[in-house]
Amino acid sequence: METKSKTTTDHLHKRFDTTFIPHPSSLILHPSSFKIGGIMPFNKLNISGSSADVLSWVTHEMSSDEHTMLRNVSRLPCLYKHVALMPDAHLGIGSMVGSVIATKDAVIPATVGVDIGCGMMAVKTPFKSGILEGRMAEFRHEIERAIPVGFNAYRDPVDGSNEWKGWAEFGQLHRGVQDRRAKAMRQLGTLGGGNHFIEVCLDTDDTVWLMLHSGSRNIGNEVATRHIATAKTLHDLNTLPDPALAYFVQGTEEFKAYWHDLDWAQQYAMKNREIMMKRLIKSFNRMFNEGDSNWITAGTTPSADHPADEASAPLLKPGGELHPATPPKTGGEHENIVVNCHHNYVAVEEHFGDSVYVTRKGAINAEAGRYGIIPGSMGAKSFIIKGLGNPHAFNSCSHGAGRRMSRTKAKAKFTIEDLKSQTMGVECRKDKGVVDEIPGAYKDIEEVMRAQNDLVEVVAELKQVICVKG
Repeated sequence: METKSKTTTDHLHKRFDTTFIPHPSSLILHPSSFKIGGIMPFNKLNISGSSADVLSWVTHEMSSDEHTMLRNVSRLPCLYKHVALMPDAHLGIGSMVGSVIATKDAVIPATVGVDIGCGMMAVKTPFKSGILEGRMAEFRHEIERAIPVGFNAYRDPVDGSNEWKGWAEFGQLHRGVQDRRAKAMRQLGTLGGGNHFIEVCLDTDDTVWLMLHSGSRNIGNEVATRHIATAKTLHDLNTLPDPALAYFVQGTEEFKAYWHDLDWAQQYAMKNREIMMKRLIKSFNRMFNEGDSNWITAGTTPSADHPADEASAPLLKPGGELHPATPPKTGGEHENIVVNCHHNYVAVEEHFGDSVYVTRKGAINAEAGRYGIIPGSMGAKSFIIKGLGNPHAFNSCSHGAGRRMSRTKAKAKFTIEDLKSQTMGVECRKDKGVVDEIPGAYKDIEEVMRAQNDLVEVVAELKQVICVKG
């Protein structure tokens, strides 16, 4: 791994655009025009052969493969109302990454995908960038020592992860994963690879944030793979628009089994991020704050997928355990903000007067007032947002910038020198192992944000100075 002996932060603020995306002053949605102040926030796609509407916030030209994928989803008999396509959308398996699919009395396991509960967590600290001066390479390596990345795991469960209440239900998971318990315990609190990351960021006020992206690790993959295979046995695949769209029908034993395992994996993913964040905060405090964690107090923002019902409790419990996010503290010197949100999951929600299953495949819950995280690539900005609750998007927004090209194409197009250039000023790996994560392989996050100003308002704009990849 390449390191730098000293990385300063001064130049970051010289190139840091502090312009926030404006919150629209008035939101008027007309069924025929869908306009806000003359701007068309979304389009109804004209897809030949589709059976339901596809409402799109995408600004790029859609390919024939993308149209085919959307057409297939639109033809599902369990689809509710329409498909909502977020501005970061790109090709996936069976359905587009960045799509929001509401279904009535059914769930499509392949649309949820194999990284069940993948999502983001961020914590705002009270510290300014000067605390990092000259020590960013050192802290990056400290993070890599504290939190296993890639396929690595802990030798033994850490930080009380073996006491997580979810283990009591492990025996009820799919029989095909019953020999994976020990591995799942050792991976709880680990990052994984691909586009998962840990970052130290600065906001436009020069305040330090800690942020990470991960999901349900191998156990989520194994659970999902087995249920996807089961779903395919329940259908005549020739009657489906795509075999990957095989679904479970509510009321069946197969649905019940999948729903149990899905919920378990989503809780595992949430816990995974909490344990990593706890370890990240401890490492940060040891290096920069003499081990003092008193800055982590009550008064945090609500996460996207945790109930905010314990407002008086500290972020770190007496035993060092991260506390679920709670409502923001006002009037104090420092407002703690903690957000932990899924962007690859299913939830039961009410829309247009009906209770439906909402699958967000690369999208987050953006109901009115709800906090979320929209990250860019490893050289771009990220955003802490609050939802505006747009019903046409099923109260959703994008989960990131979205890939512009596949990993294979990125490796063929970009070099290590390109990676170094595009991540200048960021303390991170700059080797061929992460070339496929180069910023150029992703869409412009600022364009993505402009395309969804009817879905979210920006709370904070962040730029990373340290990035750890698996």
